[in-house]
Amino acid sequence: MTALPRGETPGHPSDSDDEPAEEEQAVAEQAAPAEPGPQPERESADGPESADGPGLESADGPEPEAGPERRGEPASEAPVSEAPASEAPASAEAGSGGKEPDASDGSDASGGSGGSDASGGSGGELSEAQAELAAQRELRARIEERKAAKDGPLQAGGKLSGSAADLLAAVRAVESGEKPGAALYDSPAAPQRRPAPRPVAPEPVRTASAPERRRQEARRAASPEAVAAVRSVLAEGGAPEALAARVVEALGETAADALREDPWRLLAVPGVRPEQADGFARALLGAECGPDDGRRAVALTGWLLQQAAERGHTAVDADEVRAALAERGVPDPDEAVRHTVAEGAVLVFREGADGEHEEDPEPEGEEAAEAGQDEGGRAPGRVLLGLDRYAMAEESLADGLARIARTAPEERWRELRPAELAGPLAEHGLVLHTGGEEARREPVALADAAHDRGLRAAVAAYTGDGVRRTPRPGGGPGGGPGDGPGEGSGEAGAARVTVAGLLSGAAGPGRDEEGALALDLLVVLDAPRLDVETAAMLVEALPDGCRLVLSGDPGELWSAGAGRVFADVLAAGVCPKAASRLPDQGPIGELVSGIGVGELNQVDAPGKEVVIVPVRDAGEAVHRTVQLVADSVPRAIGVPAGHTQVITVGHGGSAGTRALNAALKERLNPGPGRFGGFDPGDRVAYAPAPGRTVPGTVVSADAEGLRLDCGETGRTVVPKDAVESSVRHGWALTAHQAAGTRWPATVVVLPGDAAPGLDRAWVYTAFGRGERHLSVVHGVDQALPRAVAEVLPRPRTTRLTELLTRLLAPAADD
Repeated sequence: MTALPRGETPGHPSDSDDEPAEEEQAVAEQAAPAEPGPQPERESADGPESADGPGLESADGPEPEAGPERRGEPASEAPVSEAPASEAPASAEAGSGGKEPDASDGSDASGGSGGSDASGGSGGELSEAQAELAAQRELRARIEERKAAKDGPLQAGGKLSGSAADLLAAVRAVESGEKPGAALYDSPAAPQRRPAPRPVAPEPVRTASAPERRRQEARRAASPEAVAAVRSVLAEGGAPEALAARVVEALGETAADALREDPWRLLAVPGVRPEQADGFARALLGAECGPDDGRRAVALTGWLLQQAAERGHTAVDADEVRAALAERGVPDPDEAVRHTVAEGAVLVFREGADGEHEEDPEPEGEEAAEAGQDEGGRAPGRVLLGLDRYAMAEESLADGLARIARTAPEERWRELRPAELAGPLAEHGLVLHTGGEEARREPVALADAAHDRGLRAAVAAYTGDGVRRTPRPGGGPGGGPGDGPGEGSGEAGAARVTVAGLLSGAAGPGRDEEGALALDLLVVLDAPRLDVETAAMLVEALPDGCRLVLSGDPGELWSAGAGRVFADVLAAGVCPKAASRLPDQGPIGELVSGIGVGELNQVDAPGKEVVIVPVRDAGEAVHRTVQLVADSVPRAIGVPAGHTQVITVGHGGSAGTRALNAALKERLNPGPGRFGGFDPGDRVAYAPAPGRTVPGTVVSADAEGLRLDCGETGRTVVPKDAVESSVRHGWALTAHQAAGTRWPATVVVLPGDAAPGLDRAWVYTAFGRGERHLSVVHGVDQALPRAVAEVLPRPRTTRLTELLTRLLAPAADD
């Protein structure tokens, strides 16, 4: 039997024998079916939290008592046929006891969820993450335009260009009598037209306040008239009027008319539950409202697929969707799915026996699959349903990766070092690199060598801390974004940037005259953190001829958003792979390396690099955690409390992030929480975009919002109406939130009720966050070695591997 190494246990054991407290159910009663309309759901920095029903598990392993965390990590995994019994909206913790923010305080940084009175302007600094949101919206808009162009009617001559367009214009001129018929034959040939270049991107935004101004403008985009009209409809349906601004944001300026025509479209607003939308529809439609309404089927199916996407899936088995619809009271789930497909609300893909996914947008294709064969007479595989948002992003990503992979061989790349990467890169445009923390040096050295040869090269990490840890020429670690030479300028080696900064133009080489990134080589570190939409935007921005190296640790947790890009590309086997032989150093590196292969080994830790602290229950776990952070680690290891990060399995429970943050705040920075539940000096987790968590510290608050110091990403002002949904206390995080960032010391908390949430990837990621010291508050007994040896992450349903295989496998075979 293997066990964690044991060091001296600092402090004295707690005398608390209390049983773990029950999960808090703050305002779940507001969502009871007796209420006619939905209640606004509060969001944490990771998204709405809810009290999960029994047996719910996370996409990357079960997280007991943890609700869906949409912004910082995947929501809790459940078979799509099961629905949570109740919803417990969560709020940002206020003070040490987690009290609600005091909205009456004039200096309070919190705001109502309506958001219609958001103060304008920022004046403060902000990271580039808001610009990333704008880039995501731009990508989705292009996808919608592409889809509309494909499906819409073709106007006569509307799609013609070049000589065909000139000929059509000449014919129409003759028909109208403007020119004689001979003009058709006498006119000189029109010069050949050059294809229109891609739009030139604006100059890179170098000031941090510009993205914030764009976000403020977006928040003010909804006209007061539209918000007022929606507020009236919501009141008529018994729904909280505070939802009005969010409804307009989700449904557009005609949201009021849309809701009257289809009340179930309220489900498009984040946080609204099906039972709440049903109550709203009953209040508006009266006797016309029924469980078999086709509009309800469309809205429910889309909502179920969106929930699955938040758990990491880009598609869902049609049988699971039917079962979930039946759970929601839909009388004929088969007909509901057919109707939804016919309405174009979802796409259908058939997983063939040969491994291919075939897009089949017609209901007949699904009926044929149910009959036991497809139209070609082949035995069908699973029928998958997906939202076009993720389906088209996945297909765009596959096409872009195939374009990069087919880049012509060039011998000049072979002259670079290290040879293990330069050789494959000379033959192939796309190369995968795997390894731990020390292995980051290899692809970074390649980018620096390319820069020294006059090539345009950049290194992009997923987080600002990832940029800090990127080695600089000469062997030392880098600074934060914008710190010192090389950040976007390439003055000392290749530019070091974040993925978000590269996409937004806030950092990096900028764009060329065609709007593509001005790069010959891009190295992406922390590639497992890429979700399918971010990866699609990144690959789409690369010019033809650019080479791409995706580097990361395949043992870590997958992305917080939909997809598992790095794992899917690895599984496809369509491009060269280079596995690093550089081991991670020290007792922590040795321990984590063993976990990666399923072994929880004892390691020698003479300097107390690894310490295990046994506990009996959750109450003792909280007590010992506070003791470690505040006293033992600073005294014995020399790491101050502000540089020690607590990591636990979930947000709920008596030893989840909420309970731990309340206890840590009371000890380390007590205060009334006068700024929307926060005080100056509070450590926070800020979610500027879905799937991203930025650690920071509260500086102050004023009329513009809550001012944060986010370290590597600089100063940030969070608008008042966004504080509640995007900021939470951050002394304690989940492993999903902590992924991509490292601290001098970490304390991993494993109370007894955390056992169902453990798997190998979770333990590997959590234990690998500490640079100098790791303390494990251990109360799960043999569940820990069992999770490391036997429990793998729950699979995600994605299509990228098959798409890549279809596009590149023949070329690879040749």
